[in-house]
Amino acid sequence: MPSNTKEQKLQAFSRLLDVMDELREKCPWDMKQTNESLRHLTIEETYELADAIIQNNPTEIKKELGDVLLHIVFYARISSETNSFDIADVINSLCEKLIHRHPHIYGNVKVENAEQVKENWEQLKLKEGNKSVLSGVSKGTPSIIKALRMQEKAAQVGFDWNTADQVWAKVEEELIEFKAEMSQSNNLQKSQEEFGDLMFAMINLARKSNLNPDDALEFTNQKFLKRFMFIEERANAMNKKLTDMSLEEMDAIWNEAKIVKN
Repeated sequence: MPSNTKEQKLQAFSRLLDVMDELREKCPWDMKQTNESLRHLTIEETYELADAIIQNNPTEIKKELGDVLLHIVFYARISSETNSFDIADVINSLCEKLIHRHPHIYGNVKVENAEQVKENWEQLKLKEGNKSVLSGVSKGTPSIIKALRMQEKAAQVGFDWNTADQVWAKVEEELIEFKAEMSQSNNLQKSQEEFGDLMFAMINLARKSNLNPDDALEFTNQKFLKRFMFIEERANAMNKKLTDMSLEEMDAIWNEAKIVKN
């Protein structure tokens, strides 16, 4: 598909704003929505976009991007009704922030690589009033992503392991501590803490190995889903219920699924 011109893109965005205005003024459902009522829907749409990206499905990515864009425009329209701000204010504020945080493009700062760009970004955020390097990590971020982002931000100011081998040693240390706690104690809270330490170290290892732990886990989730559904399909073809099958029977089909559904 050929790319649209800048004029066509602006016309498309203008059309979206017109549609949003019309829906807000005429549609009973759209008229009663608030920031609070849209919040959980926005989270859902964001996860659907993330899933489409994991699936590497351009058609679904386009559709889900549209849904997320609709929510952005919707929030701005709601806020414009109380004269708080409108979509132009949102966009201009974003542009100003991007220009300010890219002095190597819009100023005289020199950088040699992407890592230096990230370091400058964090330093600028601190100058803007952030009390901590970690303050930009949202409390509502899923735990795996939160751990990764905190580690990345800490690393940008030099608080980091030098090599992946050092993190391997930390992972092994945490694994030993977790196994010891599980075998010697009935303290659920302590066992949970040790498991959390192990997971944090594993996420650190993934980061130092240029792997995204959240993507890795989601790929495994999808792989498990496909293989387990294969077992269900095979059981259905044999007129059997999973609860009537032995673990050995299911495991044999699982091994077959590893080949068929790889």
